[in-house]
Amino acid sequence: MMKKVSCFLVLLCLLLISVGCSNGQQPIVSGSDDEVELTISAAASLTDALNELKTSFESEHSTITLSFNPGGSGKLAQQIEQGAPSDVFLSASKIDMDKLQEGNLLLEDTRIDFATNELVLITNKEKPFNLSSFEDIDSATIDHFAIGESESVPVGRYSKEVLETLKLWEPLQSKLVLSSDVRQVLTHVEMGNADIGVVYASDALISDKVKVVATAKPEWHDQIVYPGAVIADSKHPEEAKAFLAFLAGEQGKEILKKYGFK
Repeated sequence: MMKKVSCFLVLLCLLLISVGCSNGQQPIVSGSDDEVELTISAAASLTDALNELKTSFESEHSTITLSFNPGGSGKLAQQIEQGAPSDVFLSASKIDMDKLQEGNLLLEDTRIDFATNELVLITNKEKPFNLSSFEDIDSATIDHFAIGESESVPVGRYSKEVLETLKLWEPLQSKLVLSSDVRQVLTHVEMGNADIGVVYASDALISDKVKVVATAKPEWHDQIVYPGAVIADSKHPEEAKAFLAFLAGEQGKEILKKYGFK
């Protein structure tokens, strides 16, 4: 009798497993954690801060790996619009994030502002250009002036606003060296390919080859705010939310502050 009961129970278990599989349900493996790779499309100015933040975040989230796609915010937004895979977008301007939000490409209620920055005028330390303020810029004495491309690079947009405010945009047209992102502006000045350049305070801080000669007044340009959000098509929305929460949390704030963000 006992053998018949045991056989019946075994057959019943096999039948239940079979039914579960036929309904498309996979057996749950207790204690298993899937590895997740998050793609973070981020403004180039965040590169160094994010590299340190990656170490801290991954040490607390052992199943999540961060992969960064740095670049100009405008171009990154365009890539996302065209369907490039991305889980999180970190922009150096509200305009580029607004564009994605208006296109319903952001996961609802995930957008946050996590940092601000300042705009500074820099020159090469070994070949310093004699300048002490933005107002002292004279197109007649400058050969090459590096700024970001104003249509797709936020630092270029802010730079244009400053130069327009000071009535310098038109006089400097033949002297401008347009760059694809803020790190390229920094490189031009570091290598001596440009007499001066405009970058964020955070970028100037990480270079020992340039010196800051002036800081732009806040009223000369739109406020420099860094918004972040989860992309609507993200395959890992919960993990992406966890990353944004970490970025905006105490550890994230300390790392951003260390690299010159406010």
